[in-house]
Amino acid sequence: MEILWFLIALGLLFGVIGPFVLRRRSGAIQQVAPDSPDAADPEAYGFARQEALDVRLPGADQDLLDVLDVVQATQDWRAAAQLLAGTPKEGEVRWQRVQAFAGAASLELQQQPGTGGAWLRAWRSESPKDAGGAAVHAEFLVQQAWRSSSTGTDDFRIILEEALKVTEEAALLAPGDPVPYITQLAVARGLGYGHEQFDQVWAKVIDRAPQHMGAHLAALHYWCEKWHGSRTEADHFATTAAARAPRGSLLAALPLFAVFEHVPDVVLVQDFFRTAVVSKAMDGALYAVHSARPDDPMLAHVRHLLVWFLVRSERWEEAMHQLVRVDGHVGAVPWTLSTDPAAEYTVFRNLAVAGYEANGGSPATLPH
Repeated sequence: MEILWFLIALGLLFGVIGPFVLRRRSGAIQQVAPDSPDAADPEAYGFARQEALDVRLPGADQDLLDVLDVVQATQDWRAAAQLLAGTPKEGEVRWQRVQAFAGAASLELQQQPGTGGAWLRAWRSESPKDAGGAAVHAEFLVQQAWRSSSTGTDDFRIILEEALKVTEEAALLAPGDPVPYITQLAVARGLGYGHEQFDQVWAKVIDRAPQHMGAHLAALHYWCEKWHGSRTEADHFATTAAARAPRGSLLAALPLFAVFEHVPDVVLVQDFFRTAVVSKAMDGALYAVHSARPDDPMLAHVRHLLVWFLVRSERWEEAMHQLVRVDGHVGAVPWTLSTDPAAEYTVFRNLAVAGYEANGGSPATLPH
């Protein structure tokens, strides 16, 4: 046991200092001083400095960021309502924008207890029939349940039960919109719905948006071992969705998310990230990325997860190809699972640069 704890501590230490001291020698990554001329420099690739990374979104959505800035500066909700009213129900963008507005209000409330997120309360009171406001309110309550309460407590259940009521209201205000039901998937997970009851909610989602990647990710959480399913059930859900996905759909990447959900906290299997199961899931995600529309709003989500896996499996060049397309925004799994998403992302980015250069790569050899 003492040896195991020593190895864990050593791994954590390397995770903190390693990215800043890695460089090449004979094709392998070796340690050098951080200020050495041989030290890998991510900024040479045009990457953003850690403090400039945007943790709010996985990828660019300038309209959303502009509106968020206005709403938070003025505490006036009308710009948010206008943006959502003009966002089609079909596709992924509406879901992402609802999540972003809810997350902004939740974070404001955490930082300013009692007063933060006042614009959302005003939105609901001044325009109670606005479908966008109801959808944001429901997602806000879900995020508050996880942010402010412990899973399974009375407070946790009370907040989620209130969220359930608001999702039903939002669904009535916007027939055909899958977003309220996608939020219900998170409520169902938190309240511990049985499989049959969960499937009833899921049926409402896929009736409205059968190829919705965000909805599938929300459902996948339910089927994972740590919630109400198992590795086998999560893998079955993910692989079935991937097999049925049309060409160009990012659902082909869903098995990689299933693998990620079940990666052990301490990997004791040598070359775990090069095993057939992991490699197959990565290749499926790479296929999905290459065949997807360049403007697919979920593309950044898949690229971020690929960076995590590709670095762990020492596929440096492929990791760099993903990094140059997502750098600047880090509001995605796996980085958001950390208390400091920007720092976590930077660690992996530095490792990718060091590994790439250790094998002969340079800014000149990396196409953008």
